[in-house]
Amino acid sequence: MARRSMKEEILGAGVDLFREKGFNAAGVKDITDRAGVPKGSFYNHFESKEALATVALDRYGDSLRLGDLADPAVPPVERIRRHFEFLRDGLPDFARGCLFGNFSAEIVDHSETLRMRVKGGFHQWSALLGDVIAAGQAAGEIRASLDPQQTARYLMSAWEGTLLQARADKTADAFDIFFAVTFDALLA
Repeated sequence: MARRSMKEEILGAGVDLFREKGFNAAGVKDITDRAGVPKGSFYNHFESKEALATVALDRYGDSLRLGDLADPAVPPVERIRRHFEFLRDGLPDFARGCLFGNFSAEIVDHSETLRMRVKGGFHQWSALLGDVIAAGQAAGEIRASLDPQQTARYLMSAWEGTLLQARADKTADAFDIFFAVTFDALLA
């Protein structure tokens, strides 16, 4: 069986370490050690740690299965619920947050490149959430008085806060509250 490319190994290790430790605490040597590749091979594939982080953000965004939000075969509110359940279920140890949120807190003030990449990720996410909220309104599932884009941005912000609280508490309590308020009150 062929070995994955060193670039893929480095990228996978980078995504994992950025989520576990953060951008600043994940050194190039940590990344190459995790990838099981020589440190010098890092610079054959990435100009800098920032260059790796831009690709890592794209890879992370792809892993969120945002396209599921646009699936017309699933009722809109159910799409939203499944989306957040998928995100929640990917965090069983309460030790990792959203890479977009983590980078927002840690690095975007110091890197315009990463700030723009994070902003783009949040924009794509909120646009898709806004579209499914609008579809829910058209289907009569979500009250028409909500502005779809404002509600989408609110849900994203509430989710990011939920992740922080769950990490601090090391319990699912924040997730329980998010789901109760979102689906029993806001989108009921």
